[in-house]
Amino acid sequence: MAESNGNSQNGKMATIEKLFQPVQEKLDDTGNKVTVVGVGQVGMAAVFSMITQGVTNNIAMVDVMADKLKGELMDLQHGSAFMRNVKIQASTDYSISAGSKICVVTAGVRQREGESRLDLVQRNTDVLKIIIPQLVKHSPDTILIIASNPVDILTYVSWKLSGLPKHRVIGSGTNLDSARFRYLLSEKLGIATTSCHGYIIGEHGDSSVPVWSGVNIAGVRLSDLNQKIGSDSDPENWKETHTMVVKSAYEVIKLKGYTSWAIGLSLSQLARAILSNANSVHAVSTYLKGEHDINDEVFLSLPCVLGRSGVCDVIRQPLTQTERSQLHQSADLMAKVQAGIKF
Repeated sequence: MAESNGNSQNGKMATIEKLFQPVQEKLDDTGNKVTVVGVGQVGMAAVFSMITQGVTNNIAMVDVMADKLKGELMDLQHGSAFMRNVKIQASTDYSISAGSKICVVTAGVRQREGESRLDLVQRNTDVLKIIIPQLVKHSPDTILIIASNPVDILTYVSWKLSGLPKHRVIGSGTNLDSARFRYLLSEKLGIATTSCHGYIIGEHGDSSVPVWSGVNIAGVRLSDLNQKIGSDSDPENWKETHTMVVKSAYEVIKLKGYTSWAIGLSLSQLARAILSNANSVHAVSTYLKGEHDINDEVFLSLPCVLGRSGVCDVIRQPLTQTERSQLHQSADLMAKVQAGIKF
């Protein structure tokens, strides 16, 4: 039996030798490797978005659940013929992430019933203490994109744990909130989502800040047409649009159990901007000390220019007094929670 195996192996090698005339050694590095940590719903939506949209053709997946990891790997590999020659790897060992241009972190624990925000932050900090040093060890030049929740605080935690410069640690932040905002505006106005321009800044979640003063269609600011837009006294009740943005994640979770596709597409967009050195603007969580008179070392979302080196610029949006004060409230809240974290 062993002899026939040996013969078949030799036969296989002979076939390869007859088929190929080697000219030079094949290179493994494509220059656009992305590692995704966590193969839950968000992680897999991000992987699927990136490989089907051609954002990268070299992806590595890391998780502690070996069986789930292998199953996801095999399922994706079986679709190779339908994709653009993508190299897909997976392992429970972080060495597989070596040489990654971007590491996307979606892993983390969920909030337990009755659990405080700070307790959840501490449990996820303990998870990141394992993940972040391993990623930086194997890919010292990487850019981290954090998607684990609460994302703003965990982006700060990742920055502290990684030792990387602030422009190379990015939170997915309000990129998704802004996309939801633009979609809801487009529905109300009856035009394409891509033709509605508006940003949500600050914290990803309940205390996010809609920048009504900057919402525009083809350069026409809605606040010039309705000076009370987004306020409590607005007769057209545009404020409801932001309320729907805040509620939408809860609604999706209630209906299907989790959110995945939109955040996966959001992460794919951010990865594309970095890998292609697009210098495009996205609302992501970044280091805010010094911006809008914020004095604490906090990470919150502002529109940022993303390129090959991570965050290249932070856009200095003119904010109304109300918008500015809401942003400061978010920053104060972050600083309070961060003060209780044990590293």
